Amino acid sequence: MATQKLYAGAKLRELRGRVALTQKAFADKLGVSLPYLNQMENNNRPVSTSVVLGLAQEFGFDVTELQASDEARLVGDMREALADPVFTGPTPPLADLRLAAANAPALVRAFLDLHAGYRQTHERLASLDEALGREDARPTPSPWEEVRDFFHYCDNYIDPIDRAAELFATSIPQSMPLAEATADVLARQGITVLLSPQNAIRDYNPETKTLSLSQDAGLATQTFQILLQLALLTKADLLDATLDLARFQSEDARNIAKVGLANYFAGAALMPYGAFLQAAQDTRHDLEILATRFGASLEQVAHRLSTLQRPGAKGVPFFFVRVDQAGTITKRHSATTLQFARYGGACPLWNVHRAFETPGQFLRQLAETPDGARYFCLARDVSKPGGSYNAPTRRYAIGLGCEVKHADALVYADHMTTGAAQAYEPIGISCRICERRNCHQRAVPPLERHLKVDPDHRGMLPYQIE
Repeated sequence: MATQKLYAGAKLRELRGRVALTQKAFADKLGVSLPYLNQMENNNRPVSTSVVLGLAQEFGFDVTELQASDEARLVGDMREALADPVFTGPTPPLADLRLAAANAPALVRAFLDLHAGYRQTHERLASLDEALGREDARPTPSPWEEVRDFFHYCDNYIDPIDRAAELFATSIPQSMPLAEATADVLARQGITVLLSPQNAIRDYNPETKTLSLSQDAGLATQTFQILLQLALLTKADLLDATLDLARFQSEDARNIAKVGLANYFAGAALMPYGAFLQAAQDTRHDLEILATRFGASLEQVAHRLSTLQRPGAKGVPFFFVRVDQAGTITKRHSATTLQFARYGGACPLWNVHRAFETPGQFLRQLAETPDGARYFCLARDVSKPGGSYNAPTRRYAIGLGCEVKHADALVYADHMTTGAAQAYEPIGISCRICERRNCHQRAVPPLERHLKVDPDHRGMLPYQIE
């Protein structure tokens, strides 16, 4: 069977930028001619085997980075942006979008930023808010969206923070519970940790140096929160250095991202990379065993599985999503080719929505997206009690999945007929960009297609998609 050619011009230019070499100097190091390197960097030629070896031998690069690309994410985001009614002309063909994502990713990101700015301004005008006439009314992405995209394009893996968390976790005596050991570390900083009957899950008072945790929260939550506060108090320089590199456009975005990075540290310390990856492989990704072994919740375990993308030691590339009862996506991370809609909810045909109907059970699904990609999907409801009779219970459903070629690594995929085409349910990303013509759950027509309405005929939909 012929091997697939590797076109990775943008990634090759990025690697050259890291070592600050000119094209000529880089070509000399790799033992190729300048025109040949230029052609590879512009995707006119595939990356040769000798160049792959040279990158590893001369510069110590992890050559798997050449195949790790944002192309799928960028293409998915462009398709959704171009489905906006503001674009009245013909939609560029998919081949052109892939070409742009592969050869000019910076330009594509600029286009997406511009569209996000337009959406912000349009939404402000539509809602008649106070942005009109304000000095700070700028067409910039919301801080929340900016932080979401930061993690999205990092593959949800932040190497310096992940390694710092792993180093901290491995320094803790195995005989001591992680929460207790973390409290001892904070005590050496003059900080007292208390359990109290409070509404807040975590509250830190810098004046009294007192960290109060809700006594009604579960042990996994308490441990996670004390690790999060440890990151904010003792890893501030590391967090700030990462934030400086991200160059967020507002202080609000930076503050949200700082909390996000502290959350990342907490999850990585609770489930340190090497030990967690090995345990995940040994248990075939059994979430319940992993939760018990690492003192974590099912949601924490599923989220952590989606971050195992360390160069040279990658786990199964998972997607992870959390939705509320209204179908709104509240968390989304993907190391797979499956990309979630940036705006709106998830496809209603996806099993994550049915998880609310079967509390306490794992739901399995074989799914196929319109591009022909096939996935194994796992879903389960998760409830977060308020701690008292009158406190509200928050209900979510989590989804975890991977391309079906990795299904053998999951205990949940046992006995499923992954080789039968009829076993796969058709799902999409967003109705606005989904090309399926006869979906019985379609909410809105696809913006890339013409519609035909016949008053004398009614099929599954009140219109026909041409």
